[in-house]
Amino acid sequence: MTHTLPINNFKQALQAGQQVIGCWVGFADTNVAEALAGCGFDWLLLDGEHAPNDPRTVLEQLRALAPYPVQAVVRPVVGDVALVKQYLDVGAQTLLIPMVDTPEHAAQMVSATRYAPDGIRGMGAALARASRWNQVPDYVHHANGQMCLLVQAETTLAMQNLAAIGAVDGVDGVFFGPADLSASMGYRGQANHPEVQNAILNGIATVRAAGKAAGILMADKALAQMYLDAGAQFVAVGVDTTLLVRAATDLAAHFKQPRAQAAQQASGSPY
Repeated sequence: MTHTLPINNFKQALQAGQQVIGCWVGFADTNVAEALAGCGFDWLLLDGEHAPNDPRTVLEQLRALAPYPVQAVVRPVVGDVALVKQYLDVGAQTLLIPMVDTPEHAAQMVSATRYAPDGIRGMGAALARASRWNQVPDYVHHANGQMCLLVQAETTLAMQNLAAIGAVDGVDGVFFGPADLSASMGYRGQANHPEVQNAILNGIATVRAAGKAAGILMADKALAQMYLDAGAQFVAVGVDTTLLVRAATDLAAHFKQPRAQAAQQASGSPY
């Protein structure tokens, strides 16, 4: 029996100029991932930077998402060539690489996601879920075309290099991290500070001018819409951990405290 190489619909949507709405998945749990897969989001971010994920836990969540139309985006803990290889081999086709400050790092990550001669991704598809253990005919000849690379601009250095990062061939999109960017700009804990917002809005314009997609995580609905209106194409509008904690806190407060004292959303946070 042979299998077909999955088409990266997330990459196709970005190339077509579509806007896609996502949700962050931080519980590192297959049941949570699968529950969210049926909620109507276009993509789900499996977080390995700040959540307790590794290639094996991501593998199980990719399996949980596979029957659903939602697309998986995987964020490793760091932009490392060997780690990229592992996530691609377990079946990730779209990666979000944190803390990419220079075009040189962006170019290295592009290379890490492609087989030679286009890159340096290690051969070994016979051992990989990505090729269904060599049951996808000619996997190594077609895999490069389905790779989608997103890089995070979340420091003042990255913002200074933004045009150059956006110009790197093979970078499909640039994602702005409001929390880290605000800290780098001297506004720690103030991701919604006007100066941070202006930097991101200008950044979106710069990325779009380079012909690439721009993205962001913003749980504040009004601000998320502002960034969508400014041209951001892939926007995560919630985080699983925050959604559960806030809903549970509100429910408990409804019965245990005066309603006016119910927990309010923390100001200045993109989460």
